[in-house]
Amino acid sequence: MNTIERVAVIGLGYIGLPTAAILAGNGVSVVGVDVNSKTVESVNRGEVPFVEPDLASYVAGAVSQQKLKAATETPRTEAYIVAVPTPFNPDRTADVSYIEAAARGIAPQLRGGELIILESTSPPGTTQHLGEYIIGLRPDLSLDGANGKQSIHVAHCPERVLPGRIMIELVTNDRIVGGLTPEAAELAKALYAVFCQGEILVTDAATAEMAKLVENSYRDVNIAFANELSVISDKLGINVWELIKLANHHPRVNILQPGPGVGGHCIAVDPWFIVAAAPDEAKLIRQARDTNDAKPEWVIEKVTERIAGKDDATVAVLGLAFKANIDDLRESPAVAITEMLGRKHGSAEILVVEPHVESLPRQLAGATNIRLGELDASLEAADVVLLLVDHDQFKEIDPGVLDGKSVVDTRGLWQ
Repeated sequence: MNTIERVAVIGLGYIGLPTAAILAGNGVSVVGVDVNSKTVESVNRGEVPFVEPDLASYVAGAVSQQKLKAATETPRTEAYIVAVPTPFNPDRTADVSYIEAAARGIAPQLRGGELIILESTSPPGTTQHLGEYIIGLRPDLSLDGANGKQSIHVAHCPERVLPGRIMIELVTNDRIVGGLTPEAAELAKALYAVFCQGEILVTDAATAEMAKLVENSYRDVNIAFANELSVISDKLGINVWELIKLANHHPRVNILQPGPGVGGHCIAVDPWFIVAAAPDEAKLIRQARDTNDAKPEWVIEKVTERIAGKDDATVAVLGLAFKANIDDLRESPAVAITEMLGRKHGSAEILVVEPHVESLPRQLAGATNIRLGELDASLEAADVVLLLVDHDQFKEIDPGVLDGKSVVDTRGLWQ
């Protein structure tokens, strides 16, 4: 049974803010902590700084009931959930600097007995590192109560949600909780049981960390198979969408759909953490990453073929998000493709249609030949239409509008 009444959630991004809001909606008093003062101000007004269905109503309700507030400084409380970014370094090892920064905010507030949960996706051993880092800052405390010192309880609970369905899946998905000690795991399990209706599975911290990486690496390998099939089928003059549809009629075959690459903070990143941890053994996982990372270049080649000999061509690029119907551009292959396309074809006009953002991301904003456009006007002006994201708005396009235009459809929307 949960006995924790006050929680601080460190990091109010795509996972931290929904977690804070759903805890608050279930009666827990929550302080969300973020270094971005605009995010803090937005949350304290009951508003959300990004698109996620149903999140706005959770935040507004929790703030109005005074169960959720945001701050830039870490408070003293009973439990801490760390949900900060874990990007990779240039050598594709994990950058844990954000985790360490969160620990520096937490450490001065500890008195002993607190629960600290790392939600950030991380390589095996990171939760142990977090605990030891905090103890290094607070040598009067302990991870296991040794030498008569007050202990803190450190656990890992990876998120397993899909953008666009976060508020549903936070509640319904099974969760994995791994503790540095059995007591830490049980405390974390009790806290998540406040809102989680799925099964909560208890293990050690390193196994919990690895489980999240394995889940996303499994998906990455299967996507790589589909992406490789699309390249092979194109070379052989075969419609890959029809091919996959037919093959999937086999009772034990379920091939995924190809795309322009793989994006998002999870699938495009997590497999590299396994590769970094076991570089000589992770051969298949590395190859899948290489295959998916190579797909954007292949897409660029397809567009280049369509505009050969026409230097002043206009290309309508449909979509920048890493998946349909969200505004999340993290590690998006669509952004990378658009950036490469603008550089390679400097005299071409690139009209980007992304209904979920109001401005171009930093990588594209400085390009003189890339600008945001409205859907109808961009399609009318385009010589080439490049579909990168299958947003619902694009599914409603009348195929007749594409007559006379060269189409590169990386999602099979118009096949």
